Amino acid sequence: MRRAVFLDRDGVLTRSEVRDGKPYAPRRLEDLELLPGVAETTRALRDAGWLRIVVTNQPDIATGDLDPAVLTAMHDQLCAWLPLDDIRTCCHTDADACNCRKPKPGLLLGAARELGIDLRASFMVGDRWRDVSAGKAAGCRTIFLDYGYAEELRDAPDFNVNSLAEAGRIILGK
Repeated sequence: MRRAVFLDRDGVLTRSEVRDGKPYAPRRLEDLELLPGVAETTRALRDAGWLRIVVTNQPDIATGDLDPAVLTAMHDQLCAWLPLDDIRTCCHTDADACNCRKPKPGLLLGAARELGIDLRASFMVGDRWRDVSAGKAAGCRTIFLDYGYAEELRDAPDFNVNSLAEAGRIILGK
């Protein structure tokens, strides 16, 4: 069995725009921007043998606010910038009641099944309550990047940090 670090995209790897205490994903390719330390941290995780899998909710596809071609271009750009093993995306809204939209663990469970991942030996890193809850539901250890958004956690994370670099140090035992 393999071990993985599941990474939320917006707010973990890339910058989110925060308005009124709520983060918003970029909608244009030119607005996609890596956060500081992300490239170095994902390389260190790769070098230590961890799979790096992005698991991201992108409901702007379902609502028509984001062109699927732009999302594909964003994910292609992320793969060019970072050593990622996979990107798994839920393009539904809560109203769709799918199993892949975080806080449900479908994206993580599917990756585990297909890639032979030991979820108990893996981590979920995210900046929203949905990420922590999905990680907990999948059986992963969870790391919460706390940016002080105007929303409360529904599950207690295993670790609270301020950056992916700090999360990486925890995962790597440094």
